[in-house]
Amino acid sequence: MNDEDLQLIPHTRAADLLSWAAEEGYEPAPEAAVRAVLTLLELGDGRMHDGFPELSSPVVEQLLYERMYMYVQPGEEPEAYGRAVRLLIDHQRAAKRLNAKRHERLHAEAEWQGELLCGLLRQPHLVTWPRLYTLLLRADGVDTADPAAVRSWLDAFRELTQEQRLAAFGALEESGVLDRVEVDSGWGRDRSMSVGMATDGARLLLENRLMQRSYRNLAGLNALGKPMPAELSGDFEGFETAVVAEALRLLGEWTVPGLPALLVQEYADLAPEPDAAEIDAYLAEQEQEQEQEQDSAE
Repeated sequence: MNDEDLQLIPHTRAADLLSWAAEEGYEPAPEAAVRAVLTLLELGDGRMHDGFPELSSPVVEQLLYERMYMYVQPGEEPEAYGRAVRLLIDHQRAAKRLNAKRHERLHAEAEWQGELLCGLLRQPHLVTWPRLYTLLLRADGVDTADPAAVRSWLDAFRELTQEQRLAAFGALEESGVLDRVEVDSGWGRDRSMSVGMATDGARLLLENRLMQRSYRNLAGLNALGKPMPAELSGDFEGFETAVVAEALRLLGEWTVPGLPALLVQEYADLAPEPDAAEIDAYLAEQEQEQEQEQDSAE
């Protein structure tokens, strides 16, 4: 797999942005947060200029309010993502790509959206399996930088009963790691289905964005009359495999390295993702229950 041709792996200018911020005396942001922000922006619909994403109000809202919570689980400083966006806004202003009025407005929006993101990251009904297991690993004091320790914990967790696993999920709310939602039935089948669907949807969206990025870069090869990479001229399955692997790698970078791949490939029983038939059956059951409730009310 030739990444020089496919250009699947995002190469952000996080180090350059942080170096500039240090030189100019701006409040720093953790490199991991800056890299996540730049990567998701690069994989979005916004324009790029000189290797940096161009920000606008819709782009900032899409990133911080609609997409970021699907992927990241910070160990600390969830507000760092909003701070990273504000650094990028300051960089655009310094490069004379924003006037003072737009700079001030975008800065305020990024601060507000960053605060909203902190709340979204605490909502149990919005987590994905990688994010949820990241929280459990940290709560149990596992060294998440040690693949053997992560695998050992997963093996032990697999030995628990279903009731014990659900209790472990619920303990995250009891301890305050996640907010408690009083209006739903807690950690049961409904919540597990929701988490599974969210996980599948988030990963597929990321894979699609990676494919789109690769296609945009390949347009340049076509314009120069160069041949298509083998992965797209006869081995498309190889291209799809590479996309899936890169998506899982990025998901691990934003949670625990290697964890998303383990949950898909070796521990799928701990992180079930319902297929279309299961989703249809579940929705049909929900609809039937609602009809019965309405009939009872009448």
